[in-house]
Amino acid sequence: MNAAATMLADASVVAKRNLIKIKRVPDLLVFTTLSPIMFVLLFAYVFGGAIDPTGGGAGYREFLMAGIFAQTVIFGATNTGAGLAEDVKKGIIERFRSLPMAPSAVLTGRTLSDVVNNVIVLVVMSLTGLLVGWRIHTSFLEALAGFGVLLVFAYAFSWVMAWIGLLVPSPEVVNNASFIVIFPVTFLANTFVPLDTLPGPLRVFAEWNPVSAVTQAARELFGNTDAVAAATQSSQAWSLQHPVLYTLIWSVVVIAVFGPLAGRRYRRAASR
Repeated sequence: MNAAATMLADASVVAKRNLIKIKRVPDLLVFTTLSPIMFVLLFAYVFGGAIDPTGGGAGYREFLMAGIFAQTVIFGATNTGAGLAEDVKKGIIERFRSLPMAPSAVLTGRTLSDVVNNVIVLVVMSLTGLLVGWRIHTSFLEALAGFGVLLVFAYAFSWVMAWIGLLVPSPEVVNNASFIVIFPVTFLANTFVPLDTLPGPLRVFAEWNPVSAVTQAARELFGNTDAVAAATQSSQAWSLQHPVLYTLIWSVVVIAVFGPLAGRRYRRAASR
């Protein structure tokens, strides 16, 4: 077996270990899924009637879901950072070092297990969205591509959180630090309101914000670009005219930068 196959085999074992943890502590999955469900219901029924120009909030609920999906998978990436910070704190990383396994398998397995977690969350959220009136108006393959773009972006962002998780002393710090950064970045975008409603400088930031691109990509692939979303289409920014390509470029760049940084932090943490 060559080195790459050995690393992937080791990574699958690490990913399985992390998924078993979800089974043993189901509260983690319950609260991870309850939070986005709460966002869907609150935004759909509290703000829907006020923001939707067509009235009734039905158009806003279709506009909303892609934004909620994007916000949720990004917040889900914090599990990677919190999990690694906990492993360092409890000395699990030192145990991994004593095992005959590829060092990169720990980080790869951790990020892959969170992809599975995001798939479960997206399924639960999609069912909730269907209950409140969200519909997919494109083909099965296009819808599958929409979920795929969301998962690719979330996977790339999990490498940022992996680096942060190995940088800070505890999982609590990961949660607090990530909230301060992720919360404004996901709101300064087209996730919950059309870009036309933002003032000049904030609108320019939002147009080039990768969160806006992944949201717009999901909206187009789900066929939710009517009603309230029509205002967003007025943007001429290249990032929103080519949202899928812009999202994939961002994902590749993020992994290329933060993958090696996280690997370096892991080797330093394992050698203490």
